[in-house]
Amino acid sequence: MSVKEDPIKIHKDANALMESSKPVEARDLFVKSGELYFKGQNYFGAAEMFYKAGECSVVLKEYLQAVEFFSKAADIALNKGFDRYGLSALEEVKSAQMAVGNVKEAEEIEKRVKEINDKLNQQTANDDDSSFSIFS
Repeated sequence: MSVKEDPIKIHKDANALMESSKPVEARDLFVKSGELYFKGQNYFGAAEMFYKAGECSVVLKEYLQAVEFFSKAADIALNKGFDRYGLSALEEVKSAQMAVGNVKEAEEIEKRVKEINDKLNQQTANDDDSSFSIFS
């Protein structure tokens, strides 16, 4: 009989490690929790955990690894409709790329951010234009 790993407990343990200034251990648990959340179809939880793993990598000045984790968080979030969260993750990707001098990659991310923002703003404008009333 195998023991089922609890992503919530791992998530809490990772937060405690981060608060205790142990970013390496925290990052590893955030990744593990993110994988478990994803497997259990908790996509927002998965995106959040990979985002936090990216934050740990930034603390450790491991910017390329941060790019990997923030990108994974963005991909999950954007694919599941958590657009604002995905945009935040993309902004972090851009910052990490800049930290290692990858200006061209950062500019590409900035273009993607603008496209997504434009799409979201267009959706908001369309929602405002199509008011609904039961009295019409």
